[in-house]
Amino acid sequence: MPHTAPGPRAAETHAAIRAALFLVLVGMCAALHIWKVPPALPQLQAELGLSLVESGFLLSAVQLGGLFLGLPVALVAERIGLRRCVLAGLGILATASMLGAWLDSSLLVLLFRAAEGCGVLMVAMPIPALIRRLVPPDRLSRIMGLWGSYMPLGTVIILLGGSWVLSLGNWQLLWWLLAALTLGCLLLTLRLVPPDAPADAGRPRDSLLQLARATLGSVNVWLIALIFGLYAGQWMAVIGFLPTIYAAQGVSGTTAGLLTAIVAGANAIGNLAAGRLLHHGVAGWHLLVAGLATMIVCAYAAFGAGLPASAQFVAVLVFSMVGGLVPATLFVLALTLAPTPQTTSTTIGWMQQCSSLGQFVGPPVVAWTVNRSGGDWQWTWTATAAFAAAGIALAILIGLRAKPRACATR
Repeated sequence: MPHTAPGPRAAETHAAIRAALFLVLVGMCAALHIWKVPPALPQLQAELGLSLVESGFLLSAVQLGGLFLGLPVALVAERIGLRRCVLAGLGILATASMLGAWLDSSLLVLLFRAAEGCGVLMVAMPIPALIRRLVPPDRLSRIMGLWGSYMPLGTVIILLGGSWVLSLGNWQLLWWLLAALTLGCLLLTLRLVPPDAPADAGRPRDSLLQLARATLGSVNVWLIALIFGLYAGQWMAVIGFLPTIYAAQGVSGTTAGLLTAIVAGANAIGNLAAGRLLHHGVAGWHLLVAGLATMIVCAYAAFGAGLPASAQFVAVLVFSMVGGLVPATLFVLALTLAPTPQTTSTTIGWMQQCSSLGQFVGPPVVAWTVNRSGGDWQWTWTATAAFAAAGIALAILIGLRAKPRACATR
C-alpha cells in the first residue's frame, strides 16, 4: 500500500503533543533554579558565613513568591494569557539569576532567590492548564504523570551538572549558565507553544473575585492543596539537606551530588507510575495514602533506625520513589476536581501556593528539630512523619467525599 501523509488534524495533534512535552522541559528549567542552591550550599555557607538555620531559609527563600502570590498570579494569568505568563516567568528567572551572580551578597542572594520564586511560579503554575488545552483527553493522565516529574528530573540535572560546574568554578558561574539556558527556553517557547487564544468578546467572563471565591470555596481544592504542601515540605527538606548530611559524614561534594541526584531522580519513577495507574482506573486517594505512608516508614528507616549507610541510602531512595505517587496524582486531581473549567488555573495556583508554604516551612522545621537534638539527624523522621500523617488524614477525606458522588452516579 502506498504511504500516505498524515492529515491536517493528525499533524495538529502531533504538534500539540510536541508543545506539551516541551512545556515539561520548561518546567524542568524552572526546577533547576529551585535546586541550584543545595549543591552550592557548602560554598555559600563558607563565603557568606551562614548558619544551619540560615541555610534552611536560603533553601526555602525561593518559595516566597509562591507563598504569597500563587492564587493572585493564577488570577492574573487568566487575564493576560497562560503562555504570556510562562514567558514573563522565564524572563524574571533569567534576570534574577544574572543579578544574583553579579551583585553577590548574603542579603541580595536572598532577595533574588525570592524573585526567582516569583518566576518559578509564573512558569510552573500555568503549564498544567496549557497541557490540558493542548493534549487529547485520552493522553492527559500519562502526560500529567510526566509533568509531575518535572521537579525531580530537574533536580537530578542540577545536582549532577551543578556539582560538575562547581568543581570547575564558583557558584556565580552556575547562576550565569542557568540564566543563559532560561533565555534559550524563552525563545523556544515563543516558537513552539501556540499563542493564547483571543478572548471571546461575546462570551461573559467571570470576574477575578468570582474565580477566587469559586476556588477557595471548594473543599476539594483545599484538600488537594494542603496535601501538596505537606508532601512538598518533607520532600524539600530531606532532598535539600542530603548534600549537607553527606558532607558532614565526609562524603566528597561530587559523590554527595551524585547520591542526592539518584534519590531525587527516583521520584520521577513514582510520578510516571501514578500517571499509568490513574489511566487504568486506580483511585487517586489510594495512591496518596500509599505514597505518604511509605514516606513515613522510609524516613524512620533512613534516619531513626540506626541502619548501616547502605540501608539508609536505599530507604531514602524508596522514600523519594514511592513518594512520587503523590504530586502526579494531585495534579490530575486538580484538573478533575476544579470547581469549573475556568478555575483550573486558580486551583493549580492555590496548590502551588500551599506547596510553596510547605517548602518554605519544611527545611527550617527539620533544621530546628536537628538543632534541638544536638545536631543529630536521627530525629529528622519525626518532623517529616508529622507532615505525612496529616497528609494521609486529608487523603482519606478525599476518598470519603468521593464515595457519595460515585454512589449517586450509579
